[in-house]
Amino acid sequence: MPNIKSAKKRVLIAEKARQHNVAARSKMRTLMKKVIKAVQEGNKDAAKAAFCECEPVLDRSACQGLIHKNKAARHKSKLAAMIKALG
Repeated sequence: MPNIKSAKKRVLIAEKARQHNVAARSKMRTLMKKVIKAVQEGNKDAAKAAFCECEPVLDRSACQGLIHKNKAARHKSKLAAMIKALG
């Protein structure tokens, strides 16, 4: 445990940020799974709707530094390809 006041404050701030990041990452993963599940069921309309919900969350995660921008682009591309493959 830190002894210096500023170090104690940084511990609190870091924990708060960590909890926020965990929640944001969980939301992102859940939305991606929603798209994948809709694709596996063969429901193109549901998959498109889920993708429209997921896409801005991926972009926001990249902008906030939660994930790398290339990772967000890779996920968006993969999901879009899965939806397109449904025909």
